[in-house]
Amino acid sequence: VLRAAYMQFVKGGGLFIPTKKTFTMGEDTNLVIRLLDEEDPHRVSGKVVWITPQGSPSNKAGGIGVEFAEDQNGERLRSRIEVILGPYLKSQESTH
Repeated sequence: VLRAAYMQFVKGGGLFIPTKKTFTMGEDTNLVIRLLDEEDPHRVSGKVVWITPQGSPSNKAGGIGVEFAEDQNGERLRSRIEVILGPYLKSQESTH
């Protein structure tokens, strides 16, 4: 699930978040992300850089791509995700 949601092509890293809520490009948002069995969640600010509308012709899940803020929290989450995903980052499999 993390591999499918991670947006490594975004400068500071990011995640695709399935949602029915309406967002606009560039909108600021806050995420609370719990990874694997980590006890404490990661709290990170970000901005919307991708929108897949509900009912898109590609049958992809509707939602938003959020780029992590270029701050300590964003960098910490990006680094942690990339450690977890390791070799999967070079995969050619499609993601959300």
